Amino acid sequence: MGSDGKAFTLAEVSAHNSRKDCWLVIEGRVYDVTKFLDDHPGGDEVLLSATGKDATDDFEDVGHSSAARAMMDEYLRR
Repeated sequence: MGSDGKAFTLAEVSAHNSRKDCWLVIEGRVYDVTKFLDDHPGGDEVLLSATGKDATDDFEDVGHSSAARAMMDEYLRR
């Protein structure tokens, strides 16, 4: 769901699955991480493999820092 309450289906999110257009879902929110692909410490493949699904468990399993969590708002799909 976008910050304005717009709901996205997983099918809609999964259509954005390339290096030029990459969205994923974490904790029910949709993030456009396209501009972050080159900067992601785990590499772009980690993000690209998470498109079209709920990546919450993957995100939590890695143990992201509070700084990483703070960055998420920048990529929230509005």
